[in-house]
Amino acid sequence: MHLLLDEPRYRKIARVADQQGVSVAEVIRLAIDALPEEDGRRRSAIDAILAAPRIPLSADPADLRRELDDARTRV
Repeated sequence: MHLLLDEPRYRKIARVADQQGVSVAEVIRLAIDALPEEDGRRRSAIDAILAAPRIPLSADPADLRRELDDARTRV
């Protein structure tokens, strides 16, 4: 893979690489490794939603509309 960087970005990475005593490529690899795993974030969000307590809802749409309107006026 080839990665093209503008001069300011390259200098920034080169400075970090020099401080850490590693190559520029290693700094980039470490930065990529530090990114969160997408699957883990999604799974955590799904688990949190599924674990949330159920909220009782009215079967009447007019009741739901009033509840939403009331909530908007409180914000």
